[in-house]
Amino acid sequence: MKKPLMMSACNLVFCVLVAFASPAFAQTVAQLIPHKVKLESVDYLGKRAVKITEDGQVPNGEAYAIVKDAIFHNGSIEVLLAGRPAAGAAESARGFIGIAFRLQNGQFEYIYLRPTNGRADDQVRRNHSTQYSSHPNFSFAVSRQQAPEKYESYVDLEPGVWTRYRITVEGTKARLYIHGASQPCLIVNDLKLGDSSGGLALWIGPGTEGYFTGLEIKAAK
Repeated sequence: MKKPLMMSACNLVFCVLVAFASPAFAQTVAQLIPHKVKLESVDYLGKRAVKITEDGQVPNGEAYAIVKDAIFHNGSIEVLLAGRPAAGAAESARGFIGIAFRLQNGQFEYIYLRPTNGRADDQVRRNHSTQYSSHPNFSFAVSRQQAPEKYESYVDLEPGVWTRYRITVEGTKARLYIHGASQPCLIVNDLKLGDSSGGLALWIGPGTEGYFTGLEIKAAK
């Protein structure tokens, strides 16, 4: 039996690539399911993008937009994103932004950035520029208590600037690559939900104004 061909479909905002027999299709704002967020189609820094902001007061970790019909197990997820503190956000806002994956029954893995930390004068803040968490039982606070520094790292970031973000996932391992680098800036060898499958979402943290464009999802062959 021949292997199914990789199929693709794109627009200015999303390009989804899947190695399944079912048709692939582009994603738009209308093809996202908001979860405690507001969605807009906008022009931002020369690119057509999806803008995501919180819809009211949202508990930490629960603001995201699900990509309809996307089921992810192993492979890679790449996107251009830009996060910055929203107007009126608390002083603790960092422009938190990233991707949630393997969503199932209210649980998911996620890897995100803190853009305002990337060039902070405080070295400790710089060391917290990237973060792996698992919702709802393994937040950043839990990880810092149980395994300080293991699930965070430094990478050069600027708030509100387009940043190339890519993660690769295989079994219980995930790698984060930023700015097209060939080496990961964050390595996770023990994803808390195990070797699972599930949905995929564009994720923002408290007080964030986030932008996403050029999403590519590639399933492992």
